[in-house]
Amino acid sequence: MLDTRCIDAGLPRGRRRERAVETALRTHADHGGGRASTPEELVLCGCLTVLMASWLDAGNVPLPAIDDEEGAAMPASLPPVTDAHVHVFPDGVFEALWRWFEAYAWPIRYKLRAPEVVRFLLSRGVERVFALHYAHKPGMARALNSFVAELCASDPRIVGFATVLPGEPDAPKILEEAKTLGLRAVKLHCHVQSFAPDAPEALEVFGACQRLGLPVLVHAGREPRSPKYAVDPFSLCGADRVEAVLRAFPTLRVCVPHFGADEQSTYFELIERYDNLYLDTTMMMGGYFPFVPTARSLLARPERILYGTDFPSLPYAWDRELSRLAAFGLPEDALAQILSGSATSFLDG
Repeated sequence: MLDTRCIDAGLPRGRRRERAVETALRTHADHGGGRASTPEELVLCGCLTVLMASWLDAGNVPLPAIDDEEGAAMPASLPPVTDAHVHVFPDGVFEALWRWFEAYAWPIRYKLRAPEVVRFLLSRGVERVFALHYAHKPGMARALNSFVAELCASDPRIVGFATVLPGEPDAPKILEEAKTLGLRAVKLHCHVQSFAPDAPEALEVFGACQRLGLPVLVHAGREPRSPKYAVDPFSLCGADRVEAVLRAFPTLRVCVPHFGADEQSTYFELIERYDNLYLDTTMMMGGYFPFVPTARSLLARPERILYGTDFPSLPYAWDRELSRLAAFGLPEDALAQILSGSATSFLDG
């Protein structure tokens, strides 16, 4: 169980604290968490982290872990499940990421190596895994792409994504080679890779992806904002910049993870206007952040929403978001689209 005393010491005082508590309690009720009257009652749910929205901006991290119970397997009552947002890296890169997360983000509950990551999920009933990674400096992408391609060769249920650093030499050529390796899509991360979605170097990559028929999952939402990034995500990212990409490359399928986070409502409007835009649920369904969508939003275009988790980089149980999503009571066809059908559409069109 999380000890809230250390959190209480770092929270704002006075009216700022009162507003934060009010927001957390309202978020808790909105996503079906039931009635709560104090922050301590929100610990297991995770809505307590709403109180710490200012922590990331101020560098007051890490956020707390949630010691919630995890399921032993996928519930048999659910439709087939594709986890469309799973990270895999070579051991050394994973270890560096764990150190960064535990210092500047949140504790990692599942410190697993890449083969263990996919084995963990597949053994629990996940039918397919999208294996994502990204290069944070020039010269990394080819080795990372080869690493993921080799991992995919071990099991056909692993769908490998390529990466490239926008602006690095031969970026289009790197993507051509990745497709030859059998990688099916591309993962980019504006915060880590320090680029804006509509920057010339990014447009070069998007153009190559459209030409090669490789859909792109790009972390282009502004959150999480952290002073530990080399750039300010709010200065680089924005839904308007992503919309410019959608207009420029109308046959390129683009997925923005985390529902676009703080611009969630705008992104839900965009998926109703652009058939080449997809969103994913990653880390937005479990109440850990204050951006839980409504059932009405999910039902607007469920065929454009992918279920994803961010596994193994989680501070809570691997199936936490799945349980919360299932509890929304969505119609079976809509739930089936979100859990797997949309992932197939994203890959194949």
